[in-house]
Amino acid sequence: MANVLNTDLTGKVAVVTGAGGVLCSAFSRVLARAGAKVALLDINEPAAAEVAAEINAEGGIARAYKCNVLDKADCLAVADAVKGDFGPCDILINGAGGNNPRATTDHEYYLPGDIDADTKSFFDLDADGVSFVFNLNFLGTLLPTQAFAAQMVGREGCNIINISSMNAFTPLTKIPAYSGAKAAISNFTQWLAVHFSREGIRVNAIAPGFFVTKQNEKLLFHDDGTPTPRTGKILAATPMGRFGKAEELEGALLFLLNGASVWLGRRFLEMILQQVSHDVRTAVTDRIQDPRGIGREGAGGERTAGGLLSIASTDANKAADIIVMTVFPVAELG
Repeated sequence: MANVLNTDLTGKVAVVTGAGGVLCSAFSRVLARAGAKVALLDINEPAAAEVAAEINAEGGIARAYKCNVLDKADCLAVADAVKGDFGPCDILINGAGGNNPRATTDHEYYLPGDIDADTKSFFDLDADGVSFVFNLNFLGTLLPTQAFAAQMVGREGCNIINISSMNAFTPLTKIPAYSGAKAAISNFTQWLAVHFSREGIRVNAIAPGFFVTKQNEKLLFHDDGTPTPRTGKILAATPMGRFGKAEELEGALLFLLNGASVWLGRRFLEMILQQVSHDVRTAVTDRIQDPRGIGREGAGGERTAGGLLSIASTDANKAADIIVMTVFPVAELG
């Protein structure tokens, strides 16, 4: 994908957590191509190191670091290491996160007898599993932010981008802990955007729709590569009829890091939306007017207002709002 608005990150230090994964490895590559020096953080250091090697082979500057985002002392130590290697952090992408089978129900809906059946129902969700999911997503964003935002204070042009999910707006079946944790990320982004607004640190979030990743591929495809019934439901509720591609998030990422996105308002969004169909524009306008709503329903009850990019506006005099620019529609089930 072409560099959005010719975004130039030369001289910037970008830190990406969860950088060994599908989406965040793609983020790391596009940041490097835009000129940033990229620190790739992951609990799985070999995975991050592989991506860093690819970036360096392309002529970029990157280095992998093992980091446990649930350990504040580790985050602080890695932040010091990155600063020593590259300089203070200018850009933080909080991409570490995920789900856990212990916090997932077997069925989409409660069925009569499930409470006593040999199945994992809502009543069988493991408290430790739920806590792990919430900690991994929420604390796994808060703790790295504490470590690296300290390097941003007093400096201009710094950005924090959190990775939320469309689950934060329309919770999916089976995964209550993950959906709730991502809703917490969106809320935290709003809070943090206001908190740092007078310091000049910009805070936004990207809320991807459905992408195939290492964590969910077993749920979406059988071992022989054929789609599971869950994939069928997801794609049936997705008008484009396919999953997103990691490179299709590059534009959203670079846009948020570009100076052109410093001040966003409804008129700006409406100009962007003139380029899409009337139905989609209407759906998104509804979401802008009611940012905390769950979207419109079509004639058949299907959900039509979805999105890829959520932006927390920074106005120190009021709570930040979530705005959604539609790129991938929301599936009601998943």
